[in-house]
Amino acid sequence: MNTVSQEIKDLSIKSLESTYNKLTNAYKSTIEKGSNTTLVKKRLNAVKIGLESLKGIWNGEDFVYSDEIILTSKEVLQGIIPSIEKQIAKAKEGSSQKTLNERRLTALKLAIESLDNRAI
Repeated sequence: MNTVSQEIKDLSIKSLESTYNKLTNAYKSTIEKGSNTTLVKKRLNAVKIGLESLKGIWNGEDFVYSDEIILTSKEVLQGIIPSIEKQIAKAKEGSSQKTLNERRLTALKLAIESLDNRAI
């Protein structure tokens, strides 16, 4: 993995933790509404695995997943990127929403890269 500054590491982990928390709330909400939880659950698991992969590489934390789970997570994370890029394009320059989504995009790309490095 390319050298990443400590600031980017910290912001990326915080961003993925925030995304994970938002997806956890969305998952609970979809269950309460009786809606289909498949997409939210896939994204929730993929973000969790991506976050654990980054923490594993950067902080030396444990990471034990099969290649199949790693590849599936990577695909799900890659599928999220186009919608974030659209949100960035729509957001006003300098807005908190644009900054949030730029950080989220960076974090997702780093998570994908870390998963790439783990897959055989």
